[in-house]
Amino acid sequence: MSVTDTTAAPAVPATPADVPGWFFRADREAFGWLLARQSAARVTGDLLEMGAYLGRSAILLGEHLRPGETFTVCDLFDLDAPDDDNSAEMSMSYRSTLTRRAFETNYLAFHAELPVIVQGPTSVLAGGRIPADSCRFVHVDASHLYEHVAGDILVARDALAGNGVIALDDYRAPHTPGVAAAVWEAVFTLGLKPVLLTPEKFYGTWGDPDAVRADLLARDWRAEGFRLDEEHFAGQRCHRLAWDDPDGRGENGGRPRPRRSLTRRVLLDVLPPVATRAVRRALQAGRTRRR
Repeated sequence: MSVTDTTAAPAVPATPADVPGWFFRADREAFGWLLARQSAARVTGDLLEMGAYLGRSAILLGEHLRPGETFTVCDLFDLDAPDDDNSAEMSMSYRSTLTRRAFETNYLAFHAELPVIVQGPTSVLAGGRIPADSCRFVHVDASHLYEHVAGDILVARDALAGNGVIALDDYRAPHTPGVAAAVWEAVFTLGLKPVLLTPEKFYGTWGDPDAVRADLLARDWRAEGFRLDEEHFAGQRCHRLAWDDPDGRGENGGRPRPRRSLTRRVLLDVLPPVATRAVRRALQAGRTRRR
């Protein structure tokens, strides 16, 4: 049952691209490819997303849910955060737009049924609420605070089976050092093996990284306009994937975009969403004055 919401009904998106969020092309392709390869290999298991925002990645995950599998989404949505730091984080970036009603509207625009929704902090998933070894794919995109992310990683480790994959968001953004600390701590102390890095997400496994890597490399990414490079560090091997976008047509095609200045590109890449919006407004105001 949804939390009572007396606000106006959210607009129904026509396509997944109409759903607001930070789920970019390289990650959409990586999610879909890895999940499809699992299905092709008859790997069974549940799906778990910790932190859903308005559902853009959940919609894609739901496309790969098969009979007998469970898709669980855990998010605070419009509940209060469990601590002051988490509350401040939500107020800065999400509070004005994030509601469970909006998530459900977006998800049901593309799927007949909602996933299992756990409305609360992701810490409620600890202690066996998600059965051990039950999941084949876990997406962690909730808090940016070290303590929360470290706990989410432990939940994912216990939930993943075999060569299951974890995707961790914002592992390298300058404004999310807590995520980076938790991710690399898991690599060097908890046995998490990196497989793929995109500009936004880290993909790894506690299983056989070579098996996951073989699935990844079964696709000719470079022929499709992606950059794919191999990296080696501290005895680890993984790949970096990015959408090259040589024509500047953006995430969904269309007219080529004007080339941004280096300063503008850096600002829009490193700032948190609320600051990014302020930068965009300032740039737009500057363009208007020059006309």
